[in-house]
Amino acid sequence: MTLSVAVLMDPISTIKVAKDTSFAMLLEAQRRGHSLLYFEQASLALRDGVPWARLAALQVRDDPRDWYTLGEPQWRDLRDIDVVLMRKDPPVDAQFINDTLVLEVAQRAGVTVVNKPQALRDCNEKLFAMDFPQCIVPTLVARDADELRRFAAEHGEVVLKPLDGMGGRGIFRVKAGDSNLNSMLETLLGGDAHGAGRQLTIAQKYIPEITAGDKRILVVDGEPVPYALARIPQGNEFRGNLAAGGRGEGVPLSERDRWIVAQVAPELRRRGLLFVGLDVIGDYLTEINVTSPTCVRELDRQFGLNIAGQLFDVIEQRVAGTRAA
Repeated sequence: MTLSVAVLMDPISTIKVAKDTSFAMLLEAQRRGHSLLYFEQASLALRDGVPWARLAALQVRDDPRDWYTLGEPQWRDLRDIDVVLMRKDPPVDAQFINDTLVLEVAQRAGVTVVNKPQALRDCNEKLFAMDFPQCIVPTLVARDADELRRFAAEHGEVVLKPLDGMGGRGIFRVKAGDSNLNSMLETLLGGDAHGAGRQLTIAQKYIPEITAGDKRILVVDGEPVPYALARIPQGNEFRGNLAAGGRGEGVPLSERDRWIVAQVAPELRRRGLLFVGLDVIGDYLTEINVTSPTCVRELDRQFGLNIAGQLFDVIEQRVAGTRAA
């Protein structure tokens, strides 16, 4: 089966091929003989109710000095494409939401979109974890500074983070009574003295096991990859995110990790989320990443895996089912 596979992503010219999961997907699709097409946000359109994109033929090479070749972009009807990989990084802002609305039109016409556009809109990566209270630490999401201070006082030490952040940016660790708490809340909440424009902020009880790593567990169509990437904080840093300087170390999944996946997997399947990254610290689920989960290349290298191959096995089955319907 030869498929046309289009990828919507951030500029391919800026990626780091040794770490980029979207690139791993493209390499695998090309290895299987599928034709690759590339586009960015500015190249998506809806014309008289028909989804279009300005697509460029793409070839990829696993060479950090020369990793891609693009053809001349042309406007094409997305309904003629078999698969669209939606791999745009957060933030999930108005433009991201609008893109999912256009891609949903393509999906209704029979295009396999990974991940499902409605799920990308509905599943905030930090709030979605709260659908599984049996898996999480005490967590508060609020705009009210007094309520957030009370939560910190109740639990002694908490982590504060913005609802729409990524890569460890804007995350604070604070103890109750810390003189910096007010300024941290001001930074996160924003808004005016009357509360207008304030941003929802997440407070979570601090998990000391972060010293052993913030584990990224990849889940393909509800099935976990058997190894996680533990992103271990370095020096005095408490954030394990690789973008914040954390060190990645592959580890086998624990029984608790597998239990968490089993709690979450049926809902992932129901929502059409084929490729997801669960973040787990100690025994607790902290985030469910649905937009552009990473860590494929690191795990593939350490354990001889082909995670993108697992994903394309599922994608090809989905397309075959659509064609047979």
